[in-house]
Amino acid sequence: MSTSPRPADILTDADYFARAHAVLDAVETQVDAWLDADTVDIDTHRTGGLLELTLPGGSKLILNTQPPLQEIWLAARGGGFHFRWAGGQWVDTRDGVIFWQRLSEHASAQAGLALVFAAN
Repeated sequence: MSTSPRPADILTDADYFARAHAVLDAVETQVDAWLDADTVDIDTHRTGGLLELTLPGGSKLILNTQPPLQEIWLAARGGGFHFRWAGGQWVDTRDGVIFWQRLSEHASAQAGLALVFAAN
């Protein structure tokens, strides 16, 4: 199922920036909480709209904002995914899966333990 943005889902540049960076902030906050609780050791490196997560074993997840397309991209071992704001959340442009679900699936698979990311 392809999800195309409805007119109400088209964001201003400022709204896109705020929503996309809120995602990166939420991911970093969750990783910090896991580090504090000694749940999993994930290293983060953020440069502007790019957030790199290095998981146990050295595999990586890369989140990247794409302002011209108003998307967030996720690169994982299992593939590359594009998410667009639709219906009040970030959804995969190919199959409509919610960003947080997809990120959790790939982080769990690559880390070898159940990890659940969610919007703050």
